[in-house]
Amino acid sequence: MFSTFQAVRAEALFLSGLQRSQAPGPQEVRAAVTGTLRHLDTRGCAALVAAEFGDHPETAAPRMAWAADLVRSVYPARHAGPHRLALAA
Repeated sequence: MFSTFQAVRAEALFLSGLQRSQAPGPQEVRAAVTGTLRHLDTRGCAALVAAEFGDHPETAAPRMAWAADLVRSVYPARHAGPHRLALAA
């Protein structure tokens, strides 16, 4: 499952200047995500990602898939503790 935090980070990475061909490492990814979020904030990222999908869906979809995969590998998801699972039941 993709968390809200992961989605926001993927949007920020999507909008960053990093490219798949650069094969960015974890530190570069974290710096790009942080910098983009500081510059655009979460709402700005969401708006620009939506615009890119509207204007260039053929390139936006593969880029978002790349960003999402990279975010999953750089920011491992936290597992819910037993107390969270009990509340969800």
